[in-house]
Amino acid sequence: MENIIFIITSTLTISTITIYLTHLLFKKKNLFDNVNVRSSHNVTSTRSGGLGVGIVIFIISFTYYIYGIDLYEYSLLVPLSLLLVVGLYDDVYQLDFKLKFIFQIIAAKILIDNGLLIDNLHGVLGVFELNRLVAQCLTIFIIVAIINAINFVDGIDGLALSVVVLFIFCFDFFINSYNPFANLSVILISALIPLYYFNFKTTNKIFLGDSGSLFLGGIVSTYIVFSLSSNYIIKPEFDLHKILFVISILFYPIIDIIRIFFLRLINGKSPFQPDKNHIHHLVLKKINHHLYTTIIITGVSIFFIILI
Repeated sequence: MENIIFIITSTLTISTITIYLTHLLFKKKNLFDNVNVRSSHNVTSTRSGGLGVGIVIFIISFTYYIYGIDLYEYSLLVPLSLLLVVGLYDDVYQLDFKLKFIFQIIAAKILIDNGLLIDNLHGVLGVFELNRLVAQCLTIFIIVAIINAINFVDGIDGLALSVVVLFIFCFDFFINSYNPFANLSVILISALIPLYYFNFKTTNKIFLGDSGSLFLGGIVSTYIVFSLSSNYIIKPEFDLHKILFVISILFYPIIDIIRIFFLRLINGKSPFQPDKNHIHHLVLKKINHHLYTTIIITGVSIFFIILI
């Protein structure tokens, strides 16, 4: 218990300092998030939050690693680092979406090679076990889809943070077996909390950026693949089909990405072409308040989880 408290307090402290310092670095390099027609803000801001959070995860992990303490499977940092770097490059230089897509597939394959694989559909459409080739293709598709789903909801203050925190809380709450990501969950949530303050500031705001949304999307997809495996056992009092369970705890990103994907295709646009037709943009347009919009969407997500 004392170790967990130490991890939380040290992560909160390091995160606050690191997020602020990366923000200053971005300002010094004149790397501001330019306001355009797709922006939901009109104040000075940087997209440095994701880099700050990523650095915190690495600092905590490396510190425990050199002392020989395995908080979680550190090999996960390889694909997560790739996503963080790709997102950071996109934040600074605007990376082509096709190239970004390829790097996401590479990260997904690395996760598969680390033993994370969806090889059972648990009876969906009458399908149970999958052969390895089909399982790998399906797993890559799911991982890439989730990464982009988290990236898509990062459009207003605090929303992506809240979606990820709610998801991790539910993942940890409903598990009735050994949780290999328990320590990572504690570190991640502790690292994200200070970002709420910087995200909701009225001036000098700090956003996650693509570095943060891709990094968090990689973590969420890792959790999802594990939750669909036989190693993740849901508490007996919440006996629920695995697929329905995943949909319930990741309700909003799944609904939003499916809706926006088909809406863009119907309108003859690329599914990866950014716009302001996301559900959160429509809600924000009605009430004109980022915090209230985030609370409403998070509240609906919680209601849906309880309903399921």
